[in-house]
Amino acid sequence: MSGLRTVLVSTGFVGVVGIGYGMWSVITPGEERKREMLKNLPEANPLRMEETRKRNALMMQVLKEAAETDDNIARGLGPMRSQK
Repeated sequence: MSGLRTVLVSTGFVGVVGIGYGMWSVITPGEERKREMLKNLPEANPLRMEETRKRNALMMQVLKEAAETDDNIARGLGPMRSQK
C-alpha cells in the first residue's frame, strides 16, 4: 500500500506542476507583445527620458547638500524653521 500511495502522490505532484507550467505558458506574452510593451515604456520616449535624467540630477544634488549639512531639516531644527 505504501508503494501505491507513493506512486499516486508522485503522479499528482507531477500533474500539478504540469498544470502550473501550462497556465504560466498561456499567461506569458509572446515576442510580438513583448516588443509592443517595450515601445510603450517611458524610457522609450527621449523627451520623457531627459526629464527623468534632470529630475534625478536635482534629487542627487538635494541629497548631496543634505548629507553635507549638520542641520536636521526633518525635525524642523534647520534654517527652514527660522525663516517662517
